[in-house]
Amino acid sequence: MKDKSRPTNVGLGDLLQFSWPITALASISHRISGVVLFIVTGLMLYALQVSLESRESFAEIKSFLEALPGQLICWVILTALAYHFVAGIKHLIVDGKDTHTLEAGIVAAKSVFIITAVLAALAAYWVF
Repeated sequence: MKDKSRPTNVGLGDLLQFSWPITALASISHRISGVVLFIVTGLMLYALQVSLESRESFAEIKSFLEALPGQLICWVILTALAYHFVAGIKHLIVDGKDTHTLEAGIVAAKSVFIITAVLAALAAYWVF
């Protein structure tokens, strides 16, 4: 007999109704930041290639990066880089210890979010 209290098909809207633990949010965010950095690396290499073609193309790339959309893109890249770096350091520190507990994981995840918020604010001050 099927248990009717358990969902059988979880849709995207249902995912937002779950109460995710902070450790899961930190892990998912780490993966998302890695994907963002992977995609952005190709875009940055393309922008570098275009900027090296001529003085005019360099001026176009520079003017785009000085405008608000370019600044927002730079801030997102720096924030993703900061988060991925801090979460990676957290994995190296926490996973290297023998005393890995749920409480330590929660403190580490909160620390990652706090440190990244500070770094994102510094990046915003620098970019804007």
